[in-house]
Amino acid sequence: MTGDELAGLLERNEVALVDVRSRAEYDGETGYPCDPRQGHIPGAEHLDLNEIYAAGSDPAGVRGLLAEHGIPEDRRIVAYCHSGQRSEIAAALLRQASLDAVNYAGSWHEWSRRPG
Repeated sequence: MTGDELAGLLERNEVALVDVRSRAEYDGETGYPCDPRQGHIPGAEHLDLNEIYAAGSDPAGVRGLLAEHGIPEDRRIVAYCHSGQRSEIAAALLRQASLDAVNYAGSWHEWSRRPG
């Protein structure tokens, strides 16, 4: 999935976007110097990868976690992080809970370069 494809899905409200980085990265307090700006993709909910790990392989626990964070489980979930590695793990864990989840491989590293 490219940044343009993701932008279109978000514009049409067709996906739930989940940022699996730390809260400090999500808030733009920390980040990587290779990115022109810090923060998160507009419309993304924060759900740290460590929280998903803690829910384990219990589908009910994972679904409860999504509900706590206001993430609808009836939509495709797009996970992202800084470079697509943490979000790939998150997407795999969500799929193990029988959810429709994919990774935005470009993640923040790509998105932070978009104009606007």
